[in-house]
Amino acid sequence: MSRRIVIATGNPGKLREFRHLLAPLGWEVIPQAELNVAPAEEPHPTFLENALAKARHAASATGLPALADDSGICAAALQGAPGVLSARFAGEPSDDARNNEELLRRLASESDRRAHYTCVLAAVRAADDPEPLIADARWHGVIIDRPRGRGGFGYDPLFLLPGLGKTAAELDPAEKNRISHRGLAMAELARKIAAAWA
Repeated sequence: MSRRIVIATGNPGKLREFRHLLAPLGWEVIPQAELNVAPAEEPHPTFLENALAKARHAASATGLPALADDSGICAAALQGAPGVLSARFAGEPSDDARNNEELLRRLASESDRRAHYTCVLAAVRAADDPEPLIADARWHGVIIDRPRGRGGFGYDPLFLLPGLGKTAAELDPAEKNRISHRGLAMAELARKIAAAWA
């Protein structure tokens, strides 16, 4: 029998990835918007604190287990920016194309193009769960000057994986889910959920 878990995001790209990653585990993914849950505030300076705040908020509003991620891209030459501000790097409203332009503008005079995506996942059985499950992962690459590929979302068209010669936006979705920061973190979280929530 399917179990229900609320996903604390309104990002369609993330929802697609979570559905793909959670379906084999027997979890029915419910976007928080379907249950009229407003997005949580994300005032914290770390991915971990924001992910946990979003998960607790969704669980509190729905009475269901909840899963949240906080993720973003961290450029070495920018001392880890955009980091937790990745979705709003160019300001509000959030816009992938403007965020990409802002990243390229900030890196224009930089020779160090190393960057990594970070994903932190937090899952709670209830809003006051004293034992949240946490998983995190990084995905390393470099930022290129022009977007390539039509898949993915966010900074994927600029995020080149040197070992593959492709950007994240050029990957097949199944391949991306297998090797990405979110895919790796989700695999770790799935093991924890299976062990702790059985």
